[in-house]
Amino acid sequence: MAKILISAKYGTNNPTLATLPYIAAKTAKTQGHEVTVFLWDEATALVRPGAADHIVGVNVKPLKDVLAEVIALGVPIWACKGCALARGVDSSNLIPNAEIKEMSDFIQALVESDKNVEY
Repeated sequence: MAKILISAKYGTNNPTLATLPYIAAKTAKTQGHEVTVFLWDEATALVRPGAADHIVGVNVKPLKDVLAEVIALGVPIWACKGCALARGVDSSNLIPNAEIKEMSDFIQALVESDKNVEY
């Protein structure tokens, strides 16, 4: 099976594109692939508990439901440190499976991945 890195940059600014990375992560994980989600930009705000509760995109399940499934599957969710800090997110209050990570962590994950999907 493949090792997949999913990069995401949308949050409340685009509910559909905020949800699609998690749908992809869930699908890949249930197919047996190793998956990590790396959040950039506005997507980093979604690692706060409750931040995804009211996000519903077009023709997709509510983000809180998809996110709960991804968390239950144990998929790591990494948030860019600089992006997160700029949005007032720190490691003291995160959803399960979420961590604040450095650029070096992203590059290492990218190098080790078979595929990188970007949303």
